[in-house]
Amino acid sequence: MINIQTQLEVIKRGAVEILPEEELIAKLKKGRPLRVKTGFDPTAPDLHLGHTVLIQKMKQFQDLDHEVIFLIGDFTGMIGDPSGKSETRKQLTREEVAQNAETYKEQIFKILDPQKTIIEFNHGWMEKMDAVAMIGLTAKYTVARMLEREDFKQRYQKQQPISIHEFLYPLIQGYDSVVLKADVELGGTDQRFNLLMGRELQREYGQEAQVVLTMPLLEGLDGVHKMSKSLGNYIGITEAAEEMFGKIMSISDMLMWRYYELLSDKTMNEIQSLRSQIENGSLHPMEVKKTLGTELVARFHGTSAAETARSYFENRYQKKAMPTDIRQQFSAPEPIWICRLIVDVLKFAKSTSEARRLIAQGAIKVDGQVVKDPNFQFHDRQHRVLEVGKNRIAQAVKDF
Repeated sequence: MINIQTQLEVIKRGAVEILPEEELIAKLKKGRPLRVKTGFDPTAPDLHLGHTVLIQKMKQFQDLDHEVIFLIGDFTGMIGDPSGKSETRKQLTREEVAQNAETYKEQIFKILDPQKTIIEFNHGWMEKMDAVAMIGLTAKYTVARMLEREDFKQRYQKQQPISIHEFLYPLIQGYDSVVLKADVELGGTDQRFNLLMGRELQREYGQEAQVVLTMPLLEGLDGVHKMSKSLGNYIGITEAAEEMFGKIMSISDMLMWRYYELLSDKTMNEIQSLRSQIENGSLHPMEVKKTLGTELVARFHGTSAAETARSYFENRYQKKAMPTDIRQQFSAPEPIWICRLIVDVLKFAKSTSEARRLIAQGAIKVDGQVVKDPNFQFHDRQHRVLEVGKNRIAQAVKDF
C-alpha cells in the first residue's frame, strides 16, 4: 500500500470535512483496501461537471488501490432526497429511474476504471426488506433527532408539510452503508446529515462506523450558485466538445482554480506552478484556462475532439473567424423545417419546442444571420452554415 501520509494528501485534496480524520488514519493503518461508497440517485438522465467532483475523488481512491463502490440509488431515487428542499420532491416512476440509471452507468466510466469499480443498485436489498425489517430500521432513530436536520426543522417551524416517506430517505441511505459494509462514504456538503446517519446505523447493526468525507458543491458558470440544470449554469458531460470547451472558457479566472483543484488530474504542485506563472506575468490566464478546457473535454470526448474544440474556440472567438474545420456536416437537398433539422438531423436540441425557444431567444443563425421565423425552411441550395448558441455549428454540404 502507498504510505499513509501520501494517501492523506490525495484524500484531503479539495475536501471540506473528514469525520473523524483520526478514524480514517486508523483504517489506513490496517494496510488493507478500504471500501469506499458513493451514492447517486438517478433523478436526471445526464451528469454534469458538478456531479463529477465526487467521481473524481472516487478515482483518486482507486489510484490509491482502494475498493470503490458506485451505488445507484434506484430505490431511494423513487423517494426523492429531501436535502436542501423546502417542499416534498415529486416522486419518480420506476421506469424513469431505470432509464436514468442506464445513462449513469455509461457516463461514469469516462472517469472511473470499469475493472476496479463495483456498481450496486439499492433496490437489490430494499425490495427484499419486509414490513417487519422496515419497522426495525425505523426504530433505530427518533423523530426528535430527525427534526434536528436543518431543512426538516425549518419546514416544521414554518408548518410546511413533511411526508413520512421523506424521513425514510436518510435511514435507507444509512442502511445502504450497513449492507455494503462501507469504510468510507463520500458526499457533498448538503449530504452531511445522511452520511452521518450511515455511521449511526452501522454502530446499531454492530459494525465499525464509516468515515464521512464531504466535498464542496461546485459553483456553476455564474460563479455563485451550485452547478444545476434547473439554474442553467451547468456544463453537461455529454454536451458537444465545442460547447463544453466554450462553457469552460466562460468561467471567471478565480473560479478556474476551484475547477482545477476539484476536477483536474494535475497535482497541486503543478497547479500552484501555473498560479505562480500567472502572478509573475510569464503566463496569461486565458492560456491556463484553455489547458483546463482541453483536459476536461479530452476526458469525455477524447484528445482529438478536445484539440478541435480548442482550435474552434481560438478561431471563432479570438481570431473572430469562421472555423475552416467544421466537424458536423449534413445535407439538405430538399427544404427542411429548421426545427426539425436542429432536432432530428443535428441533435442540437431535444425537441422542436426547445428549438422554437432557441429561435425566440435569437440563439439560431443561418449564414451569420439571426433566424426570427420559427417556420424557416433550410435548403442547401440557398444556405450553408447553421449555428445554435455560441458553440454548436454545422455545415451543409451538397451531395454529402
